[in-house]
Amino acid sequence: MTKLVVSDSIISAMEAFLKKNRRADLISTYLFFLEKKHHLDPVVFMREKKIYQSKDDLIHSLEKEGKLWRETEIKIQIGKPSVNAATQKIYICPFTGKVFGDNTHPNPQDAIYEWVSKCPENTERNDGMRVKKFYISEDPEVIKTYIKEQKEPIKKIVYTSVITGKLFHSRNSVIEDFCANHIRSIPMKDVPTQNRFEIQEDFLEFIQTHLEESKIAGFVEALSSYEPFAKHVQRWMEENAEESEEEESPEEE
Repeated sequence: MTKLVVSDSIISAMEAFLKKNRRADLISTYLFFLEKKHHLDPVVFMREKKIYQSKDDLIHSLEKEGKLWRETEIKIQIGKPSVNAATQKIYICPFTGKVFGDNTHPNPQDAIYEWVSKCPENTERNDGMRVKKFYISEDPEVIKTYIKEQKEPIKKIVYTSVITGKLFHSRNSVIEDFCANHIRSIPMKDVPTQNRFEIQEDFLEFIQTHLEESKIAGFVEALSSYEPFAKHVQRWMEENAEESEEEESPEEE
């Protein structure tokens, strides 16, 4: 078996981990080691209730499947602006570009519903009724496009979040909003033992592969060469021996 080599930076990180978690068991410590060695940063995608090995892995997966953002064309009307520099949220008619601001109309959401339900350019129907479709944006860059007075109608490509339906001026803005509001970190040591979330297939395979007994034994052997970990290795060996004795002992009648 190839001897496991542990870098100095990981040794330092593990020393800090074991100082903070003095009674950490072998598996928790090993999982922390894997996290550092393979640059893992597990995150939970709350909507899918699924754990991915990193934020970048999750984003790549969602973009590949078209589940993160999509291009959307918006219209901007001619005439006097209906929003201003203090506007923080707008409601946009996709058919005409008519817009209502959160600070320029007393009931902007009611207003956009009424507008699209009567909009002559809204030709989309559901059971004979006009579809009440509209866009929402809180992106300052999108809002700015409606502040400037236009001499003629223009069209602009923006990006819609597949998760929320909100508009953003760029793909990066969609991703930033997604990371801020729809994912949360989870320590690697907690991933295999939690039962609330599914684990993404490739990540689960990675965990199962590295939790093989021979790999864990190699990890213990490597740590035994470092004096700061000697007492922990000894404790793990004693705990393992106790567990083995309990499993081998016949149940009392």
